[in-house]
Amino acid sequence: MKSLPFDDEIILENDFVLLRPLVSNDLKHLLPFATKEPTLWEYSNMQAGGKDKMYEYLIYALKKRAEKDSYAFLVFDKPKNKYAGSTRFYDYQEENNTVQLGFTWYGQEFQGTYVNKNCKNLILEYAFEYLQIERVEFRADNKNSRSIAAMKSIGCTVEGVLRSNCSAPNNKRRDSIILSILKEEWEADKKALLKSKLG
Repeated sequence: MKSLPFDDEIILENDFVLLRPLVSNDLKHLLPFATKEPTLWEYSNMQAGGKDKMYEYLIYALKKRAEKDSYAFLVFDKPKNKYAGSTRFYDYQEENNTVQLGFTWYGQEFQGTYVNKNCKNLILEYAFEYLQIERVEFRADNKNSRSIAAMKSIGCTVEGVLRSNCSAPNNKRRDSIILSILKEEWEADKKALLKSKLG
């Protein structure tokens, strides 16, 4: 088992996407999504609509990496030669050999394309095959049908729903759906399933 290398530059890429560490200078790449696509943040626990909120979002991501909890990536769409969004490992528990994968969002022109599945394939390969993680967990607002469908499409298993488990925008509460993929499942058939859907 290897530990998540928070101090290293993790680069994951294939012919379709490149994922590199999110850094402070990336604010300029993220601002168009913050200022022009307000619906991106409808179900997000951490709102990033507008310049100030996106700056807070970026600083929080870097802070959590320094605390060795999270590792955020900037996503680049190689065929379109454009920045597409962001995703990250978080809630890394070395003692339990588990991690969550989330804080994932893409601009509208990248949604429903090859971007998400290629990103997930690269990240899951890294988690299960390099880090030897035993369990990767995913969470979403239980009302976010698009996100839930995307997670199911890459082979995630629904484990249940945590009722009113965290705050949501506009001083509300949300129910969070929990999904996961286990290392043994990845090796048995989930990897092949996801590979068959790439491109």
